[in-house]
Amino acid sequence: MTTTAPGDEMTHDGPGQESPPEPPPGGVGSGRGFAWLLVITGAMGLLASWVITLDKFRLLEDPDFSPACSINPVVSCGNIMESDQASVFGFPNPMLGLVTYGMVIAIGAGLAAGARYRRWFWLGLQAGTLFGVGFCTWLMYQSLYQIVALCLWCCLAWVATITMFWYTTLHNVRSGFIPAPPALRRTLEEFHWLLPTVHIGIVGMLILTRWWDFWLG
Repeated sequence: MTTTAPGDEMTHDGPGQESPPEPPPGGVGSGRGFAWLLVITGAMGLLASWVITLDKFRLLEDPDFSPACSINPVVSCGNIMESDQASVFGFPNPMLGLVTYGMVIAIGAGLAAGARYRRWFWLGLQAGTLFGVGFCTWLMYQSLYQIVALCLWCCLAWVATITMFWYTTLHNVRSGFIPAPPALRRTLEEFHWLLPTVHIGIVGMLILTRWWDFWLG
């Protein structure tokens, strides 16, 4: 049975014939499902960034402050916040999230209200989410294998970023902004949940196996 991804309906020339997507010159919108997916994932990332930013300020004011998410030696947000990787651009990483996740919420809200964006805008969103998922991947590696600690709020931001990246990619493939063979478009359409689920599942397995003895203990 074919499931429909959040986004626009596929167009057909006739029974069993899928027409190549032709983006209109006035811009391309999206279905309400994709619009609200951006709003929700953006809100998830914004919440995580906000909480981490507040805790970072408190930690700067009081070096003995312990964030509420510092539960044990592994789940320790404090260790993450005090690391060099937490300010890789010269300021706390979550401050970047406050801006970028807020932008994603605004884009999703605009789409839900019927906004239509041009090709350059969609490719810009694709580049932004690609940077986001790449940066999150780097932070995951640093967290698991260099800092050797885990932040639950960071995990929430990772899940949000991975989800918005794959569904933005799907939308751009379906709209013709990213070239893809018809068979690939149909596969992505039918199994739209597969890539984000596998991606998040791999991250979960890495976390599980990294501290396997700790979780079992």
